Amino acid sequence: MRAEARALIGPAIFSFFMVALLAGLGVWQLRRLAWKEALIERVETRATAAPVAPPPRAQWDALAPQDYDFTHVRVFGHFDLSREALIFSPPPSGAGVEPGFRVIAPLLLDDGGAILVDRGFLPLSQRADETRKRAPSGPVTLTGLLRGPQARNLFTPADSPQDGLFYTSDARALAAHLKIADAAPFLLELDPAAPAPGLPRVYDHNIELTNNHLSYALTWFALSAAVAGGFAFYAIGRLEQR
Repeated sequence: MRAEARALIGPAIFSFFMVALLAGLGVWQLRRLAWKEALIERVETRATAAPVAPPPRAQWDALAPQDYDFTHVRVFGHFDLSREALIFSPPPSGAGVEPGFRVIAPLLLDDGGAILVDRGFLPLSQRADETRKRAPSGPVTLTGLLRGPQARNLFTPADSPQDGLFYTSDARALAAHLKIADAAPFLLELDPAAPAPGLPRVYDHNIELTNNHLSYALTWFALSAAVAGGFAFYAIGRLEQR
């Protein structure tokens, strides 16, 4: 074997593994793309369907978030406004620029058990306003979307249960704080309705799911092609020099 050919063995092996790795990442992103498109279709179908009854209490312990997330439901019960938790939140679209809280209160269901309800957005400056804890006081019928727990990341602050303040909407953690033993594992995010006086205020659902997997796949494939082309250019140059 000529010396110049032997000198290319190391770079060739390295380039082969890099091309295979980058192409493999591109294929993985294409699989993620198919998964995300199916997820978006399922979410849109659930969220726009006519409201149905929520999962029965007997199934609550066995439910996974994908079993109910974004399901459109109708529930009957009455609020226990003496118990409340606040989830820190940026302002939703249409609520101005002031951050605030999502107000969470338990709805005691007519057929037993409780569902934590996201009653809407409360601006930071209105936290001391206690009028929200007086209404509604009687039986109510609510419609909205069931939502699973939010994931935490390295930048999510620690919750402050002693202050009734949370940073993610985990129904089980909220129920434990509110001392509700028979609570559903999901939250109910209310459907937006005609604007009414008082706070908290319900805004449009945020059901947008980002889907960048195709652009990620194309990026990985482009990098794979660039490595292959770079090695070919290098190898041809070395051989021509000899």
